Amino acid sequence: MATKQKPARRSRSAKPAAKPARSKTFGVNLLTAGAAAIGLGATAVAILFARRGARANPAEHAAPDLALDQPRPGAQDRAPDAFRPDPTAPVPASLRESLRPATGPAPSLAADRGTTIQ
Repeated sequence: MATKQKPARRSRSAKPAAKPARSKTFGVNLLTAGAAAIGLGATAVAILFARRGARANPAEHAAPDLALDQPRPGAQDRAPDAFRPDPTAPVPASLRESLRPATGPAPSLAADRGTTIQ
């Protein structure tokens, strides 16, 4: 039976061959292109929203001038029809409980005398 020879050991002072240094310009260029794409996308979205806001909504009306030197609206000045509630509309069952008048004592941050907070 033949004995196998052990592979020769490398000396500790010998270093493996150095790999060529990779350039970091690809990563920098990729980040720059990504930042530019995000900027262009944000600009496009801003332009679309600006155009959307420029269209007048037919349900809108002129806002009142609330300056102190302006006359106050009177009883004859009413809201536009689109903003008036319909008093004859039926109340759905899901909203009846929330529209009931409040009964009982008013809520308070301080407990009444003789009661305990649990």
